[in-house]
Amino acid sequence: MLSEIPIDLEKVSKKDRDNEILRVGMIAELDAVNLYEQLAAMAEREEVKAVLLDIAKEEKTHMGEFEALLLRQDKEQVEELEKGKKEVEELVE
Repeated sequence: MLSEIPIDLEKVSKKDRDNEILRVGMIAELDAVNLYEQLAAMAEREEVKAVLLDIAKEEKTHMGEFEALLLRQDKEQVEELEKGKKEVEELVE
């Protein structure tokens, strides 16, 4: 993603805009996690690797913050996440 909003938020209804903003935030944080983990894997110095992995971990926390807010507002998302968890449990057992 690298700083580009993947959707035109002006085209999203005002009712849904905050949820879409939270989803965009989640995408950005996941993108950052991937970037920092890839950079850490390529880093030669251990201190650089350690800092990048620490930052990636912080981005995961940010992702959780966005998700927590989204789940407070979007009950359908909560239901679908639960369905997804159950499907995985059934597949891996």
